[in-house]
Amino acid sequence: MTTHRAQLRAAVRDLSDRGLKCSAKWAAEQLVGLAGGPLDDEAGTSDAPMSPAEEVGSREEEDQLLLAKAYFDLNEFKRAAHALRVARGASGRFLRWYSLFLAGQKRQAEEEAEERSGGAGAPGSLLGKPRASNQHLPLLNAELTAARESEGLDGFGHYLHGIVLRELAQPALAREALLRAVSAYPCLWSAWTALSSLSGADEAPLELPDTWVASFFLAHQATEAHDSARAVSLYESLLVQWPRSLHELLAEDPYRLDGVDTYSNILYVREEKRKLSALAHSCVSTDKYRPEACCVVGNYYSLKGAHEKAVLYFRRALKLDANFLSAWTLMGHEYVELKNTAAAVDAYRRAVEIDAKDYRAWYGLGQTYEILAMPFYALFYYRKATALRPYDSRMWCAMAGCYKQLHRRGEAIQCYHRAEKNDDREGIAFTELARLYRENGEDAQAAGYGSADCRDMSMHMSMTRPGHVPQAAGYYERMVAQREAHGEAVGKELSEARALFFLCTHKKSTGDLDAAQTIGQRLLDLGGPEKDQVKALLRDIQSQRKAGSGGGPPV
Repeated sequence: MTTHRAQLRAAVRDLSDRGLKCSAKWAAEQLVGLAGGPLDDEAGTSDAPMSPAEEVGSREEEDQLLLAKAYFDLNEFKRAAHALRVARGASGRFLRWYSLFLAGQKRQAEEEAEERSGGAGAPGSLLGKPRASNQHLPLLNAELTAARESEGLDGFGHYLHGIVLRELAQPALAREALLRAVSAYPCLWSAWTALSSLSGADEAPLELPDTWVASFFLAHQATEAHDSARAVSLYESLLVQWPRSLHELLAEDPYRLDGVDTYSNILYVREEKRKLSALAHSCVSTDKYRPEACCVVGNYYSLKGAHEKAVLYFRRALKLDANFLSAWTLMGHEYVELKNTAAAVDAYRRAVEIDAKDYRAWYGLGQTYEILAMPFYALFYYRKATALRPYDSRMWCAMAGCYKQLHRRGEAIQCYHRAEKNDDREGIAFTELARLYRENGEDAQAAGYGSADCRDMSMHMSMTRPGHVPQAAGYYERMVAQREAHGEAVGKELSEARALFFLCTHKKSTGDLDAAQTIGQRLLDLGGPEKDQVKALLRDIQSQRKAGSGGGPPV
C-alpha cells in the first residue's frame, strides 16, 4: 500500500512536469482513492521501475526547461520546442518532442476547421480531399527511433513514440512502443488508454506488465468493449483497495465530467427525461465548454425530438475536441433521424477512424446503407458490428434482415438462430424464424403441387414439407408466450392475426383440437379480415369432435 502511495506521489510530479495533465489527474485521483493507511512520506519501492535517472545537464538547461514549461502551459507549443532545441536531459527532450507533437495537432485541427467552414457539408465532410495531417510526425518518428536505438528512451519517450506511430497508421509498432511505456512507467495512464484503443477484439491478448495498474486497464478495456458484466465485476474488485477512488464514484465528486456522456447515454436509452435534464443543467453550470457537457445537452435535445439542436451541440463538442468519439457517433444517429444519410455516413466513418472497436458506428453505417436500399453494403458493416458484439441479438437480427432482402433465406435463418441463443428480448427472432420456416414450407408445397391446388388451409398444412410447419408453429407459440409474458396483446396486427390463424390450423391438423379451438375463439373475438375463415375453421373443429375422429387430420 505504501509503495503504491509513494509511486503515485512521484508520478503526479513527474507527469505534471512533462505536461501530461490527464495522466497526472488520474494518478492524483488514485492517490486519494487508496484505502486508509500510513500517510508518511516514506520512499518505498515501486512494483515496476519508474523513469530512468534524470539527466540534468547544465544549470542553464534547467532554467531553459522552466521557461519552456511556462510557454507550454500557455499553449505556445512551438515556442516551448524552440526553447529546448539543444536540450540533452530526459525531461527537456520529452517536453520538446511533446510540444512539437501538440503544435502539429493544433495546426491540423485549424486546417480541418478551415476546410469545414469552406464547404456546405457536415463536419468532417472532405469527400475528394485528403484530410489534414500533423506535419511534424515524420520528424518526430525519425528522432524518437534514433533515440531509442542509441541511448534508449524512458517510459515517457516510448509513450510519445507510440502515439506518433498510431497517428502514422502503424498500429502494430505503436502497440509495441506503448507496452514498453507502461512497463517502464506504470502510472502513465494515457499510455494505457492509448493501448486499449489499439487492441482489437480479433487480436491476441496483450502481455501486460505485472503491475497493479493493469487491473485498472482491464476494467477500462471491458468498459470500452461494452462488456458491462465484466467491467462491473472488475471495478467491484478494485473497490476493496481503492474505496475512495474518483475513477469509480461520481457521487464523491459532483463536478466530475469525465465519462458523464456515457451516463447520459444510459439515461437516454431509459428515456429518463427529468434526470437527463438535471444532468445537462449540472454539466453546463460546471463547464459548458467541455465536449462531455455538450454531448449531454445534445442527448437531452435528442430525447425531446429536437434533432437539429442536438446536432448543433454535437458539432460544438467536436469543435472542442475533433477526436471526441461519442460526439461523432451520436451525431451520426441524429443525421439518420433527420434523413441526411450522406452526413450520417460521414459522421460514422469518422467515428470508426478514431476507434475501429466502436460497434455503434459500424451498426449505424449498416442501418444507413439499409435505408439507402444497399443491402450488400449494409451487410458488410453489420458483420463488423457482429464481430465486435457476437452476443448481441440486435446485431444478428440486423444481419438476418439484410440476408432476407438478398433472398438468402438459409443465412437469414442461421442469423436469427444466433439471435435466439443470445437473449432476443424483443422477440424479433421468434417471429421471423416462424415466418421463414412457414415460407419454406409454402415453397416446398408450391413446387410439389402448385398453388392452385392448395386453397384449403388444412390441405395446405398436410402437404407442406415435413419439419417446416412444426418448426414454424413452435416459433409462433414462443412468440405468443413471450409477448404475453410482457403483457402485450397478440393478434391486433394483421401479421399477428395470420400467425395465430396458422397456429390454429396447425393444432387442428395435428389433432390438438382443444388448443385449436382456444386459438380460433381468440381470433374470433379479435375480429379482423380473416373472421369468416376462422368461423369455418371452428365449424370444422366442431365437426371433428362430433364425428369422434379422435382428432386426426381430415381425410
